Amino acid sequence: MQKIINSNSGVYLLEIFALKNFKISNKKFNDINFPIGYYYYSGSAQKNLFQRLNRHLNKEKNIYWHIDYITTVKTNKIESIFILQNAEKNIECDFVLNLQLNFDLEIIAKNFGNGDCNNCQTHLLYSKNKINHNHFMSRYQSIVRLIPSSKDIF
Repeated sequence: MQKIINSNSGVYLLEIFALKNFKISNKKFNDINFPIGYYYYSGSAQKNLFQRLNRHLNKEKNIYWHIDYITTVKTNKIESIFILQNAEKNIECDFVLNLQLNFDLEIIAKNFGNGDCNNCQTHLLYSKNKINHNHFMSRYQSIVRLIPSSKDIF
């Protein structure tokens, strides 16, 4: 992954596949049944982008962010990471809006992952089916797609 990421900051979109329905142990979201399907989480790292993405890929970690509750579920897998290097933090909201408007994704958990955002209802969207990657990537000129493998986790 280091060869792909040559910037210390940027915005990313995690594509997570949930093989089974699941719940998370967070007071705010513990009554939500997360169904089988694809989850798209928009985030940013204005420093240490490489370390942030590696953290997301690691199943064994202390839970700090909302997304950690989802990435630590054993039956969930990050299938793709879309990275826009050196992008400003507000682009993560653009990712969410783009996905809602162009792919008709659902909000499963309001206020998930957007504690520092006043523009979006959530930064986690759901779809029963995988989005068309080419269609999504065509909207951002310099976006990079990473397909993680076990060797990408340090």
